[in-house]
Amino acid sequence: MDHLDKLAETQLYSLRTLKTPGIGRTVAKVLMVATGIFILFLFLPWQQNIRGTGSLTAFSPKNRPQMIESAIAGRITAWHISEGDFVTKGDTILTITEIKDKYFDPNLVPRMEEQLDAKKNSAAAKRNKVEALEKQIVALEKILVAKDAQAKNKLKQAVLKLEADSLNFMAEKVGNENASSVFERNKALYDAGNITLTKFQDIESKYQMSEAKVLKAENEWLQRKADLANAELELASIEATYADKISKAKSDLNGTISELNETLAEVSKMENELTNIRIRQSQYQIIAPQTGHVVKAIKMGIGETIKEGDAVVTILPESQDKAVEMYVKAMDIPLIETGKKVRVEFDGWPALQFAGWPSVSVGTFGGVVANVDRVQSYNGMFRILVKPDPEDDPWPDLLRLGSGIKGWVMLNNVPVWYEIWRQMNGFPPMIYEDGEPQTKEKKK
Repeated sequence: MDHLDKLAETQLYSLRTLKTPGIGRTVAKVLMVATGIFILFLFLPWQQNIRGTGSLTAFSPKNRPQMIESAIAGRITAWHISEGDFVTKGDTILTITEIKDKYFDPNLVPRMEEQLDAKKNSAAAKRNKVEALEKQIVALEKILVAKDAQAKNKLKQAVLKLEADSLNFMAEKVGNENASSVFERNKALYDAGNITLTKFQDIESKYQMSEAKVLKAENEWLQRKADLANAELELASIEATYADKISKAKSDLNGTISELNETLAEVSKMENELTNIRIRQSQYQIIAPQTGHVVKAIKMGIGETIKEGDAVVTILPESQDKAVEMYVKAMDIPLIETGKKVRVEFDGWPALQFAGWPSVSVGTFGGVVANVDRVQSYNGMFRILVKPDPEDDPWPDLLRLGSGIKGWVMLNNVPVWYEIWRQMNGFPPMIYEDGEPQTKEKKK
């Protein structure tokens, strides 16, 4: 027994020196507690979000900075404002003068008005001529109707007279034949001595009178035939003469109408030119289209020449219409829709942001997605417009358009471990309902 005690004291001394130190136990306990806390932390709720960057702008395009352009070419003669000035809609920004020799004449407008009046008078004269020719054509047509009716009546009378004289000529011929027969018989009787000379001479006289009547009736019949031909010729002549006169008048009318239309076209063109010149002269004063602040003068020197469409100054309209244009990745855009809540951090504004726990964030402001672009922007990302959240604190008034921002589109809550796993694998966020992942289509 003593021997064993001596052996333990000599050979097991190193074993007794290997006992666990107190500080090691403390570190182990701390690590165990930290591990437990970390495990608990992994099951804490984390609000998923989609990050993006962008700048402050105005939601309505009319309230964004705009460049004021000159509608005409000219030379700057006077500036009426300075950079940083506040201008009201209708204020004169600068004055320019003409540089095109076509518009140098100071009496250009009165001269064009005189030319326009002369051209209008010419158009009025042609219009009167058109009316006169129209009346002349109507009168000629009426005369033609009357003359045609008169000639037709005359032709009809000639036809009737020809028929009457023809019948009379036929009757005289029949009477002459009877008288000739009587004359021949009585001549034979006279030659035989059966009748006296006096009676024969009386019969001969009647025969000769019958011959004369036949000749007269024939002459009258021939005259009526000539009258009928003349009546037909006169009818054709009247129709041809007045058709020619009417055609000539209509030709003159069409020519005058054509000249009138050309003159009216010239009048319209001159009126257009005159209106353009008056408008051009009103463009010598470049006017502020909106109330706002003059940000920057693009053209500066007196005497500097500007072209049509050249920008001369930039104006920032006075408006409280603020919005954020934020750019997000294409893989995240299917999860963003109008009405989604957004947290916004403005550059230069003190903020402490915990994206997964917005309730403990400081210095950020609420927003709502108002629009999601349907096509990519120039940088290959998608742009969304965010308006202030009416249910959250208002955005600061001191913010300037163009300031940089960081934004987080807030989604639903997930465990921290899932978010870490998602980030490590590069997966897009998921929308959760009742702890179960849902696609956007299924959610709807």
